[in-house]
Amino acid sequence: MATMEVEEQREMDNNVMCLLTDPEGTALGAPMYVPQKFGPKELQQMVNKLINNEEKMPYAFYISDQELIVQLGSYLQKNKVSVEKVLTIVYQPQAVFRIRPVNRCSATIAGHTEAVLSVAFSPDGRQLATGSGDTTVRLWDLNTQTPLFTCTGHKNWVLCIAWSPDGKHLASGSKAGELQCWDPQTGKPSGNPLIGHKKWITGISWEPVHLKSPCRRFVSASKDGDARIWDISLRKCVICLSGHTLAVTCVKWSGEGVIYTGSQDCTIKVWETSQGKLIRELKGHGHWVNSLALSTEYVLRTGAFDHTGKQYSSPEEMKQVALQRYNKMKGDAPERLVSGSDDFTMFLWEPTVSKHPKTRMTGHQQLVNHVYFSPDGQWVASASFDKSVKLWNGITGKFLVAFRGHVGPVYQISWSADSRLLLSGSKDSTLKVWDIRTQKLKQDLPGHADEVFAVDWSPDGEKVASGGKDRVLKLWMG
Repeated sequence: MATMEVEEQREMDNNVMCLLTDPEGTALGAPMYVPQKFGPKELQQMVNKLINNEEKMPYAFYISDQELIVQLGSYLQKNKVSVEKVLTIVYQPQAVFRIRPVNRCSATIAGHTEAVLSVAFSPDGRQLATGSGDTTVRLWDLNTQTPLFTCTGHKNWVLCIAWSPDGKHLASGSKAGELQCWDPQTGKPSGNPLIGHKKWITGISWEPVHLKSPCRRFVSASKDGDARIWDISLRKCVICLSGHTLAVTCVKWSGEGVIYTGSQDCTIKVWETSQGKLIRELKGHGHWVNSLALSTEYVLRTGAFDHTGKQYSSPEEMKQVALQRYNKMKGDAPERLVSGSDDFTMFLWEPTVSKHPKTRMTGHQQLVNHVYFSPDGQWVASASFDKSVKLWNGITGKFLVAFRGHVGPVYQISWSADSRLLLSGSKDSTLKVWDIRTQKLKQDLPGHADEVFAVDWSPDGEKVASGGKDRVLKLWMG
């Protein structure tokens, strides 16, 4: 009898009481004993079984924001975790596909005669556009890695470009305050420039395709303090969003149908889009708001396109698929917004729930230039003039790690489609690829002769594009 008790006791000692929760904190059943010899593989089988997943989904597991990659026992020992308490393990769905990390420059393409200020892949990853100080927008053929079209018509620097999520249009905004729409198939302007802003354009964001297909409307932000909604079939401004007292620095059209504008007046305003009424104001920053990012940004940008490369026959089909993708990505949780500021801080918001921030994210030593959610919405990355890139939990806003290696301000960041890698471009003329799981530098990509202003990772995960002060476009592959 005693022997049996000892056996049972030994069995208990080798188990640990665990509570499985999703990233939002919702528990998957009650706490249960799990053998210490269990690792990610066994936990994955367990989760799939508990959720009744017909198709076996890949999951990653996190204990207090650190990914579990070994057996539970080894993790507990290494991190000196007490087995007396219930151990919370967060399970997180992984992208089914994996992208290859980029590690080499596959093409250096000249053409622009001034600095390349923006680069953007089309939603299906098949085309690439750049905007430059030479007043042109260029479209590039990614198969032959050569220039396809030079789009002329702007009278000043092209500061920003944005593809419509159905891939049918490209909008660009200049330092002169004018906007232009282009047909990516011909490189020709679709109509005359859109005039209305009095100062330069700071951002462009399209209405998501799951709300309206085909895409017709986009919003522009300007240094003149206004944001304007344009209808490209009517070829005019349909709504002017005015209320900011200083320059509008960034704008996002949310999947919920509202528009967020960030400004030098330290506020973020939330607008409805049928009449342009101000819904609420998000206050908290002590200095200019520089950058906004949405937790659903990746699916908003790519619409109905995913890694399978499927093309669609009708706008209705596109809208339906985009809506499915959006709902799946968002789940039951509200869309989250993160803001980065000149006050060195960031705020995480759930604007549909509250006008107060969920949390204040501090740690940068200089202004925060760019913030970006990972495609799966689990992480937030921030780039700063303090030369670092920081990684945060995208749901709680908790700080995770600082990526250091750049020796100049970091201008822009971009995520790989599977949320496993992060790319940064800096004044120090290099690009760097960071590995989220190991939290280390994965690849150093030197090659530019001067500051790197713009970087983008193609939505299909195959390529990276970068541009900067040296006037060349570089393509990088795995």
